[in-house]
Order: sequence, then C-alpha cells, then structure tokens
Amino acid sequence: MINKQLLEPESIVVIGGSNNVHKPGGAVVRNLLNGGYEGTLRIVNPKEDEVQGIKAFHDPKELPPTDLAILVVAARFCPDYVELLASEKQVRAFIIISAGFSEETQEGAQLEQRILDTCEQYGCALIGPNCIGLLTRWHHSVFTKPIPHLNPRGVDFISGSGATAVFILESAVSKGLQFNSVWSIGNGKQIGIESVLEYMDEHFDAENDSHVKLLYIENIADPDKLLYHATSLIKKGCRIAAIKAGSSTAGSRAASSHTGAIASSDSAVEALFRKAGIVRCFSREELTTVGCIFTLPRFMGNNFAIVTHAGGPGVMLTDALAKGGMNVPPLNGAMAEELKSKLLPGSSVSNPIDILATGTAEHLGIAIDYCEKMDDIDAIMVIFGTPGLVKIFEVYDVLHKKILECKKPIFPILPSLSTAGPEVQEFLKRGHVNFCDEVTLATALTQVMKTPAPAEQNVVVNGVDVPQIRKIIDGITDNGYITPSLVHDLLTAAGIPTVPEFMSADKDEVIAFAERCGYPVVVKVVGPVHKSDVGGVTLNIRSKEVLVAEFERMMQIPGATAVMVQKMIKGRELFIGAKYEPRFGHVVLCGLGGIFVEVLKDVSSGLAPLSYAEAYSMIHSLRAYKILKGTRGQKGINERKYAEIIVRLSTLLRFATEIKEMDINPLLADDTDVIAVDARILVEK
Repeated sequence: MINKQLLEPESIVVIGGSNNVHKPGGAVVRNLLNGGYEGTLRIVNPKEDEVQGIKAFHDPKELPPTDLAILVVAARFCPDYVELLASEKQVRAFIIISAGFSEETQEGAQLEQRILDTCEQYGCALIGPNCIGLLTRWHHSVFTKPIPHLNPRGVDFISGSGATAVFILESAVSKGLQFNSVWSIGNGKQIGIESVLEYMDEHFDAENDSHVKLLYIENIADPDKLLYHATSLIKKGCRIAAIKAGSSTAGSRAASSHTGAIASSDSAVEALFRKAGIVRCFSREELTTVGCIFTLPRFMGNNFAIVTHAGGPGVMLTDALAKGGMNVPPLNGAMAEELKSKLLPGSSVSNPIDILATGTAEHLGIAIDYCEKMDDIDAIMVIFGTPGLVKIFEVYDVLHKKILECKKPIFPILPSLSTAGPEVQEFLKRGHVNFCDEVTLATALTQVMKTPAPAEQNVVVNGVDVPQIRKIIDGITDNGYITPSLVHDLLTAAGIPTVPEFMSADKDEVIAFAERCGYPVVVKVVGPVHKSDVGGVTLNIRSKEVLVAEFERMMQIPGATAVMVQKMIKGRELFIGAKYEPRFGHVVLCGLGGIFVEVLKDVSSGLAPLSYAEAYSMIHSLRAYKILKGTRGQKGINERKYAEIIVRLSTLLRFATEIKEMDINPLLADDTDVIAVDARILVEK
C-alpha cells in the first residue's frame, strides 16, 4: 500500500530524532535537513527541547496531525507508537528503521504483526521494519550515507537489505551512476520488492519516470507478481537488473537468518528472470556496472571498437568481450589507412586502436570520429588514464563532447581514479558514468546481451491433448513414481515422440516384441528408479540368446517387477527435466543427456509454460550449444524438434500440476528427429 503520504508527505515526524548525528535518530534528521525537505519536520525526543535547530516534542501525544512517521526507537515501543499515531494523529505512512523484529525472534515477529494489523486497519503504508529508510527527491528519510545525486532520469533502486543497499550505493557513486529513488524494504512486512515494482508499473509515466530499475533480492515472496510487473515495465521501455542472494544452500540459510525469509531455488530464480527479461547479476560491482550500461543509448549488434592509449587493457578487454560472445572486428581498408595517417607514427588501427601513450586529446577525437563512420562498428569503448605526469582535463573534455555528438554509444573506461582523480570527478559531474575496469564491463555487458526479451505468456496447446492428460492424471490413485506405461501415455498425449517399447514380466512376450521390431534392442529393468546404478540397462542386444540371458538376470535384481525392451536407436543424448517449486510452479531444465547432465551440470532453465522463443533461448544458452549445432564434420541436432518437445513438456506440466518431478533422459537426437527413450514421472495428488 504505497500512498501519497509516503511519497510526498507535507509533514514528517521522526520518533527518536536526536542531536547525535552518529546514531540513526540523529542521522535521519540530518539527512532530511540537508536534503532540503520543504514540508514541516517534527521531532519527538523526551530528553531534548531542541534537535538540530528544530523544537522537539517530548511526547507524541502533543503532536498535531502528521503525514509520515519515521520510527527510530527500540522495537518493543514501536507497536504502541504506531497505534497512537495512526488512530489519533492521522499518520498514514510509517518508515520503521528499528530492528529486533521477525529477523531475530518469534517475539519480534509478533511485534511486527501487531504493527501490520494496525497499518491495515487505518490504511497506512509501511516500509520496514529493519531498514535504512526511503530516499526520494521529495525527502531523504534514511540514516545512512552516501546520498547519491538524485534526478528524475536516475536509477530506481530497491533493496531487501539496508547494509547491502549502502554498499551498492558506494559502488554506484564511484561510477557516477545517478538515482531517482532508493527503497530499503527491510523485512518487507507490507511493502516488498514486488509491491514497489507493482506501484512503479501501474503509475509509470514514460516521459518523467526513470527507465532503469536495480534490485537486490533476498526473498521472492510473490513470483507471479514480480514476473508480471517486471515484464510489464520492460515492455514499456524499462530495463531491470537484479541480484538474487542465497543461490547456494549455505547462502539460502544466510539469507533466511538475515531477513526471516525463505530463500527460493536458484533454478527457479534463473527461470523467472529469463522469462521476465531481467538481467541477472552476481555482485555489487556487476549490478552497478549493468546500471551504468543501461544509462547509455541502446544499440543493436555486438561489434565493438576499442580506442586506447595503453595496449594491455585493450588486449584484456578484447579477450573478455570475445569470451562473452562479442566481436572486436579487425579494421582495414581505405578508411583504416586514412585514420592511421592522422595518428602518431607507430599507432595501430587494427582494433584495438592504439593511439599510443603520447596520443593527445585531438588524436582521441579523430579515432572516435572514424569509428562513428564505420558501418561494421556498433559501439565504441575508450580506455584513457594517465601515469600521473600530465593533466588530462582536455582529453576528458573531448570525450564529453563526443559522447554528446555521436549516435553510437561510447563506453568510457577511465582507470586512473588516483592519479587523475580531479579530472575523473569533473567528467562524472557532467552526467557521465565511468567503467573503471574493462573486464568487469565486458562481464556485465555479456549478461546484458544474453538476457532475452520478456516472453509471451500464452500457453501453446497445439498438438497437446489436454483432456487425455487430465484423464490419465485423474485416474492415478497413489502418490509416487508412475508406471512406465503411464509415462508413455502421458508423453503420447503431450505429442512427445517415444521410441517403440514393450514391457512385460513374461519372457516369451519380450522375445516376441524384439523379433517384431528387429534387433538390436535395449533392455531395461522396471521397478528400481536408478536403473544404471543396479545394472538394469543393457544396450545393443543383437540376438535372442543374449536377450534371454539379460531378461533372466534383470528379473533377479531386487525390486524388479518387469523388463522393458526398446528398439535400439542412435543419436546425440539430450535431457529435459522439470521440478515443481512452491510459489514458482514448474521449472523446466534442458541440456546434454546421459551422464553429462550430472557430471557437467550444463543445464538451462525456464519457467512453465514456455514459448518457442524461450525454448530456443534455453538451448542457445547452453555451454554445449556448439556441440548441438554440429562440430568437426558432425551434423547438428534438429533444434526445432528439441524446442518443440520442451514447449510441449511445459504445456503438459501446466495442465498436470500434480507432477512434482520428471525427467526425460535420454532423448536421442539427430538432424532429422528427436525421440524420448527413457523417462520417469513423480506424481503427488
């Protein structure tokens, strides 16, 4: 519940405001005053008559009606203050800085619930508790530093952790990244990250609002809401990047102990971000670097020119871009030769364009102008520092002018933060950003370039027999792994091709099927879940005698109920799997099959239901994609059919939510077909 009293309060009271600016109560008052808050500021402090030049109230009962209250007092006092202020002083927005709530104890959780109940009763907005506050162009209701430069076209930043928000701000300010607002939601009892995105989406003004959102997330309480509003904002022209902390088991435990939240599966988060079009980041530096990239003009293509006066950084940047799948194309021909003639002797124009350490501001400008005119260059990266021997204000002045003039985006990489500190700061004050490390920039750019556009939310049902799927699922009475015959029926209903197979505990029937379909065949034990672990799979059986021996051996395996025989086919082994994640739904995984999925763990994930575009994106993001595409004279797989099976499987799961786990491993694929060979499905009604 985000309201006008929270965003544009005409009056603010700080409960616990003080003269000691080294404590949160005093620091909040200082930041409000220094931030130029134009409304009425009130302070409640029982021991002080005046706080930082403002007359203090000794008791909140003495207050006149007020819009927003900021509480910086012990947790045990907060519920009573909220009740009094909401019921008697018409306060309709609260920012509770105080800690000691659900993030610490059960008693704290009860205090937090009392506060929420009061806010819901009186229609109040609630930020926190356990947060650093809210920073907007209207009011600086935070107790921390730094306070970044605020402007309407700056970044909106929403964080589930106050301390982390401060560290991210530190990283951003050093790069020149500017902000429109900073939201620290703390425990997010009422207003979480999803709620802030919802408000920004529903009230989005393309002319006046920020088009960049950065998120630090420790818990996704409502994945559907996050997906819907992130997707909507991106389709309206916004760009969103996020860190989701707690991707490992230990990290999930740490996140839970910090916020009282339940951390979610990393594969589910990856799938959600992919579906929404959110750029995923893994560190503060990466997040703020992506934020800086978002402030530059958008560009199509991935061909970069590098202009540098230092060879080493140019080489490292070239390597990092190439590793991320981007290009630093060689420059040659008449235009390149013309450029070389205008630079100092010894300069290189092969790309990177090295204007030498003695290159001047004029040489830099010339090189940029030529890159701007080259058709096969999409963006320009400029590396320019100093050994501390000369002032380079003139160089950065040229860079400033070229950024304004050129249609192609220019990425400034100014590494000399110590020896050229004043020059860099002057450059940043002109509204620019600085990528001080070239490899960090390339890594962040890789994340941006590989993030797909938001997916369409339509369910693809063409070729999927939904009534038959429901009939099969509804007929299952017991929880657990279903029989191979039911697995086969479900895959057939979903339109997923399967290899010819037959299952029986009768030896003669198994032999008869093998002779009908023709040798060679594959034999698998039915019963044990992990067939390979118990010696329950034999390939390439070419005779009746070997088939009989293998049948008799497998029926002696503990837990065996039957034997399955399949026609032996060849192809590249692929894998598709799925797992139901609470709150998220089904996460679909794909990758190389067989043992590779367990050994290499090269899988990509998507959130069901999936579109064809999402399925192709999943396939292309695999590290092993070059193998699937075909290498060293081998034909690639039929990518279209692989994507089709991924989509059909996701549709099956959409209409059979009782399926909690399943995998098809392997599918065998060649350049003409993709066929499911083995599958298992876990159903919980």
